[in-house]
Amino acid sequence: MRVVIWAVVAAVCLLVSATPSSARGPYGSITVGNWKGGAFTDDKSGAFTHCSAGSTYQSGIFFMVAIAENGSWRLGFAHESWRLTPGEAFPLALTFDGQPAFNVYGMPLGTTLVNVEMPVNSNLINQFRKARQMTAFAQGQLFQFNLNQTGQLLPALLNCVMSVKKNGVASAGEFAVAAKPVAAPQAAPAQSAPNPPQKQARGGTGTGFVVSSTGHVVTNHHVIDGCSEITGNLSGEAPVKLRLVSSDETNDLALLQAPSPFKDVAKIRQNAIPVGNGVVAIGYPYHGLLTSDFTVTTGIVSSLSGILNDTRFLQISAAVQPGNSGGPLFDLGGGVVGVVAAKLDAVRVARATGSIPENINFAIKTGALRDFLDNSAVQYQTAEWRDASKRETSEIAKDARGYTLLIVCKVNEQSAGAKRGN
Repeated sequence: MRVVIWAVVAAVCLLVSATPSSARGPYGSITVGNWKGGAFTDDKSGAFTHCSAGSTYQSGIFFMVAIAENGSWRLGFAHESWRLTPGEAFPLALTFDGQPAFNVYGMPLGTTLVNVEMPVNSNLINQFRKARQMTAFAQGQLFQFNLNQTGQLLPALLNCVMSVKKNGVASAGEFAVAAKPVAAPQAAPAQSAPNPPQKQARGGTGTGFVVSSTGHVVTNHHVIDGCSEITGNLSGEAPVKLRLVSSDETNDLALLQAPSPFKDVAKIRQNAIPVGNGVVAIGYPYHGLLTSDFTVTTGIVSSLSGILNDTRFLQISAAVQPGNSGGPLFDLGGGVVGVVAAKLDAVRVARATGSIPENINFAIKTGALRDFLDNSAVQYQTAEWRDASKRETSEIAKDARGYTLLIVCKVNEQSAGAKRGN
C-alpha cells in the first residue's frame, strides 16, 4: 500500500503543478493521528506545488487531502483492487453526516487512484470541513471515512502552504504544531481515521427490517459501522438494544439480533424482479425532522444494475433520503426485492453534467441478501411473485409496520478510537 500512497501523492502533484512531472517530498512533516504528509515540489522545476496528508483506512482505501499553492483543494482516493481507465470520468457519491449526497466526477490517475477537485467556497467543501463522517459510493461499494481530527488536519495543511510560500521548503518543519490558523476552516472536530479517544457521543439513524422468527434484523453495514450501541424500534414502540451478529462491508449488509422475537417477519422474494416493475420503499428518512413515523414512496425498477454496471444493485425511481438506508424495498405483492442502499443527488449531477436526472437510487438485490443470510445461518421466509398477488400500497405499508424498524446508532469517540487501535 505504501507504493499506492506515493503514487497518489505523485499524481496529485501532476495536477497542481504547471508542468507534468512527479512529486518530490515530503518536506517537513504533518502528523495528525494516522494522517501523515508534508510539503511537495515539482520534481523537475523544484517549485512548491502543494501540501498533503493521507491515511489508510480499514477498507483498504488510502484517502488523501491536498491543498495546492494557489489555494485549491483536492481529495485523493486509491484502492489496490480498483481497475480504472485514466481519462474517463469516475463517478462518486459523497455523503457527509447523512446529508444529501454530492455526486461528483473524479479523474482517474493510473488504474488504482482517482482525484476529486473541491471547488473553493463551494457547499461541498464546506460540508467536508464540518463533517464527522463521510461515506463514498464508488465502484458499486460503500466506503466510510471517520473524519475526526480534520479540525486539526486542515489548519495544519493551510499552515504548511502559507509557511512554505513565505519561507520556502528549506525552512519546512512540523506544520501540525502551527500557531492558531488565521484562515483555517471552522471545522467541528470531525471523524477521521486518526482520532484520539474522546468522550463525545455521536451517531445516526437508518432503517432495518425483521427477517426471521427468532428476531434477526437486516440493515446496511454503513448504518451500524463503528456503533458502540445499536437500538431499534417499530413505529410507536419503545426501542430495544440490538446485537451485531455479522456484517459484510463489501455488499453493505449487516445482521442484528433483537433480545426477543417480533410478531411479524418480512418475506424475501425468490425470483428476480423485472425491469419496469413497480416497487415500494419504506423507511425512516430525516427521522425527527420531518416525522417520527416511517414514510412510504413508490416507483419502478429503472435498471437491473447500479453504478458502473454493478449487477448486485437495482436502480430504482422510488424516492429515498438519508435515513432510508437499510430499509426494505418491496414488489407490489409485498415481497422484499431489495435493501435500500444509496441515492444520487439530482442537483449535484446537473451541475456536473448539465442535465437533470430523475430519481436515481439504488437497492441491494435479494440475491446478495439471501447469500448473506444463508452464510449467517438465518432461516428466513420467502415469497414468490404472482400477478394475482398484487396489492394496494396501503396494505403493504400496513404489514410493514410490524417488521420495519428505526435503527439508531450511538458512537462515543472512545469506542471509535479503540476500534481503530489508537
